[in-house]
Amino acid sequence: MRALVVALAAAVALVLGGAPAAQAADGPSVKLSKTQAGKGGSIAVSGAGWRPKALLMLLVCGQAAPGTDPVGGTNACANADGRAVTTDAEGAFDTELPVAEPPVACPCVVRVATVTGTKAFAQAAFTVAGHPVKKLPKQPAGGKLAVLASTRLEGAGNVLTWFGAPASRTLVLTVGNLGSAPVKDPVFKVGTAHGVFAPQWEEQQWRGTLAPGKKAQVKLNVQLDAGAYGDYTVALRYGGKVLAEQPWDVGRPWGVTLFWILLCVVVPAAVFRIGMAVVDRFRPRGRSGGRSGGRPGGHRARRVRQLTRARLAGARSGGRGTAHPARATHAATHPDTRATTTTTAALPWFTPDTAPGAQEADRAPHRLSAPSQDRPTAPGKGNT
Repeated sequence: MRALVVALAAAVALVLGGAPAAQAADGPSVKLSKTQAGKGGSIAVSGAGWRPKALLMLLVCGQAAPGTDPVGGTNACANADGRAVTTDAEGAFDTELPVAEPPVACPCVVRVATVTGTKAFAQAAFTVAGHPVKKLPKQPAGGKLAVLASTRLEGAGNVLTWFGAPASRTLVLTVGNLGSAPVKDPVFKVGTAHGVFAPQWEEQQWRGTLAPGKKAQVKLNVQLDAGAYGDYTVALRYGGKVLAEQPWDVGRPWGVTLFWILLCVVVPAAVFRIGMAVVDRFRPRGRSGGRSGGRPGGHRARRVRQLTRARLAGARSGGRGTAHPARATHAATHPDTRATTTTTAALPWFTPDTAPGAQEADRAPHRLSAPSQDRPTAPGKGNT
């Protein structure tokens, strides 16, 4: 029964295609040396009308009919057993292709398509002996959309995208209905690809009805991930075919770089300031009540100065803690004399050696002053 089905499929292919060439004479064409072969064999494949020096890929695909694009794309082809060939200066080629079973059932074709440059393909009917045959899936009849004008991306970045927010644009294109039935609320697939990576598709539905022979402007939103930058490609797909592609050069988010630079400068400075504040807070204090190395101030500073002057006055008078009688008498008779000469002794609850500021007074240099005329001479000595 299977052999009968295979034979009928081969007969139908010969009747429909005549010669195993699947393209018109003015376009790329493919010719096969055999219309049927089993797995493990090989066939000669030749072609003409291709772009000169173009790189082509030859594959055996299933679930396809002569003159149509295989359903499911290369997922229905024996990709591991394909062959690559480069056309000559006249756009022709001639090579051998091994026969392999595609991952899906027949009817099968030998598909030839360009790898780089302008997209073009051609295919010829072929039967893989012993491979199962199934009916083609029913294709929806009706409208057919096509892009009538060049696509463009509208929109611009803002301050947030400069700091790494997701970049977004609007894909604008004009599509027309080339079919015989209206198309209502078509669902497009918008994909974004970075560099050589495959696009990531996202479905978007356009609300509206497009009558046969009419055209309309379609706007679809495109958004990238946060922090994305570099060369991107936006593609539009409908009905299993890519209708348009648009390049998109996304700028680098320099605000993020500036943020990290400032962070590397501000954080160490803040840590240094906090550390210095902690050290200053817990620094040991001196006897005078101020911090070590600081200057005494306020009421305590004035008291220390007074005690220091009293000690110096006592030292000059020849004793510690008591003023000379003559100096006391002189201070009583001359009230305009400086306050340092009227101080008689240190406070009773301090000894001269333990009074506050005694150490500062010892470290302070002794001031030299000229002898006063009113200053009495020491007892037992006279003027010479």
